[in-house]
This record gives sequence, C-alpha cells and structure tokens, in this order.
Amino acid sequence: MKTTNKEALYRLLVLLLMVVVLTGTQTAIAEAAQAEDLAKMGAGAADILDSIDIMTEEELAEFAAEYEEKYSLVMANVNESMNIRQEPSTDSAKVGLLYADCGGTILERGDGWTKIQSGNLIGWAKNEYLLFAEDALKLADEVGVYNATVHASGLNIRKEPSTEAEIWDQVENGDIYEAVTEYTTDEWVAIEYGGALGYISADYVTMEFTVDHGETFEEIEEREKREMREKQKLIVEEGASVIGTTDDMLLAALIYMEAGNQPYEGQVAVGAVVMNRVKSPAYPNTIAGVIYASGQFSPTVTGKIEELAVKGVKESCIQAARAAMNGENPVGGATHFRRAGRHDGLVIGDHVFW
Repeated sequence: MKTTNKEALYRLLVLLLMVVVLTGTQTAIAEAAQAEDLAKMGAGAADILDSIDIMTEEELAEFAAEYEEKYSLVMANVNESMNIRQEPSTDSAKVGLLYADCGGTILERGDGWTKIQSGNLIGWAKNEYLLFAEDALKLADEVGVYNATVHASGLNIRKEPSTEAEIWDQVENGDIYEAVTEYTTDEWVAIEYGGALGYISADYVTMEFTVDHGETFEEIEEREKREMREKQKLIVEEGASVIGTTDDMLLAALIYMEAGNQPYEGQVAVGAVVMNRVKSPAYPNTIAGVIYASGQFSPTVTGKIEELAVKGVKESCIQAARAAMNGENPVGGATHFRRAGRHDGLVIGDHVFW
C-alpha cells in the first residue's frame, strides 16, 4: 500500500466493504457471501468498520491490502478505449472494448496480461493499460456512483429527511436514482432529484456502487440498433414540421432528470458535459450513445428518459439542450459532474464539473 494517511485508508476500506456490486457482475457479492467475516454484508461491514477505528496505520494498511486482493478490482488506465482479446496476445481476436473510467474484476493474472470480467465482457487486457489495487480503488471512488433502487410504489420523495417535509414526487417500484451518500442516514436515502436533494425512506431502497463497464462487440451493435429505434420513436411532428428530434429531446430529458431544478446555466452545463463526451474518443460518438452508456446516467436504466423525451420536459431544459448542441459551453472540457463537495472543479449551482 502506498497510502500512509489513516483517514485515506479508512475511506478506501469503506469503499471496499460497502461496495457490493461493481461493473455489472455478481463476483463481489459471491465472495462476500462466502467470507466468514462478511457473512451478512451490512452487519459484517459495520462490525469491521468499528474494529478499524482502533487499528494502527500499519494494521489498517495490511487489512486493506488483504481486501484489495479479495475483491480484485481493476480499472482501465486509458484516455480513450482499449481492446479486450480472447487470449493474452496481440494476435488474438478482439472480443470487445473497455473504455476510460470503466472497471472490472480480475479473473486470472498472466505475464503482462490480465483476464478480466467487465459486465458481460470477458477477456484479456494488457497490464500496462490497467490500474490495480489502491490505484483502481481511487479511480473507482472518483468516477463511480451509488445507485438507489426502489422496491415499492407510491413512496414519497421528500425535500427534507422527515415525514413532515414537503413532497417532490412519488416513486415507482424499480425506479433507480443516484444516491448521495454524504446525506444518507439509516432512516433516509438521499437521492439526486433533478439536481436537488430528495429523500426516500431507507426501508424500501437498496444501494449498490457501480462503475461503467466495457462492451462486447455484440453489445455495441445492439446499442447502435437501439439508438436507431429510439430515433424513429422520438421524432415528434406537429403538422408538417418536425419540432423535436431524438438528439435534442433525449438530451433535454436527461438534463431535466439530472438538473431540472438547477439554474439555466447548470442545465446547459450538463448538456455541455454530454457534448464533450461525444467529442471525446473515450466515449461513444453520438448523444444517444453517451446517454445510454452503461453506468453513466441512472435515469436511462428504467426507461424514464424515453418517456420524458416523448411527453416533453420544461422549456428551459429543451433550450439548454439545444444551446449545448450549438456549442454553448460553460464548463470547458469537463466530462464529469457530481453534487458539489466531493470533488475539485467548477461549481455551478449544486454541481461540480471536472
């Protein structure tokens, strides 16, 4: 371990112990379920974290190293994308792509190559393009998100963590939101709701930490087909004139879900992040491709984006989408945003962009 600061080590261990699902696989869950000290993931993690409080830095470092090895997290160390191959050789057939900010789990280590699983993508990657151990955890902590999945219908999203607080909206069974862990308690899960904070009763929510995963070539082909299908569905016509297209209405719907309660500049900023990704070789080269990329935007998982794009969103989000598509950009080259406070960067409204 390179870290010597106890607080930094503690944060890494919290990530290791509380992250149950990474990269779309069930590997971490299976290993945790088989480990005696994590027989019950939630309670076991809490007990371990209590014991961490009295560990020395040396003991903490040794403990962290053990769990880094157990969870076998690996992250892509590329600016664009890397080939994943069938066998550990540059002459072997390519089976898919692992993009920047994507992660996976280690299946086998070889000489200069590592066999990984990232979502449904399984194959060999060159070690020089991967991050391991603490470096992988640090990147995962920076780019990953906690998704909160709702397991009941009709629950209220409240503006404060109280049953007496005003209500933003109601949720449906299966809805997924990005959780804001620093405001989450045992009783209430804090979520991103249009850029504002909302609160849902923790009794009906499960949280999982996710990072983006790679794609097989079959998945890439299917994603591109889905984009074409949505393009056909989302063209809105009024009389003989087209007033909406897939790109602007889809982007407007995403902006509404991510920043609908933010000032107009913050809405344009979210649109600009999407456009920056479209221009970057590290992401798909279409607006729909960026929005539907795995692990990036929680609202795409349940299909709410498509519903909103068809039904329409408030005018400021549509204007923001079109402004971003026309080159308006208040965030420079930023390709990420989160709720302000956890990352350095440009703060606009309640979000930080980097």
